[in-house]
Amino acid sequence: MTDPEFLDLAENLLKAVEAACDRINDDGTADIDNQRVGGMVTLVFDNRSQIVINLQKPLHEVWLAARSGGYHFKFDSKQWLDTKGQGEFFACLTRFASEQAGSPLVFGA
Repeated sequence: MTDPEFLDLAENLLKAVEAACDRINDDGTADIDNQRVGGMVTLVFDNRSQIVINLQKPLHEVWLAARSGGYHFKFDSKQWLDTKGQGEFFACLTRFASEQAGSPLVFGA
């Protein structure tokens, strides 16, 4: 994968995360403050816990830090998968965000 290809795919992922936060906030499912600075999005929940998603451009990875730990995702030509077998990015984000928010949330591409 080239650097421009990675950046396009990663930008789409970050935009999808932001759009999901907007949808969740609009639905009243939860209140998530999402802040973006460059290639990093920080999700802040009512209980002040955070999930941080950031791009690791040299490695062509997306990193996610949650209460449960840190995860690295690489694109496999179809989806973003955790490098240690924890699953697909949006499934992981859904699980971690739901745990931290204390209510079921759904994130997707």
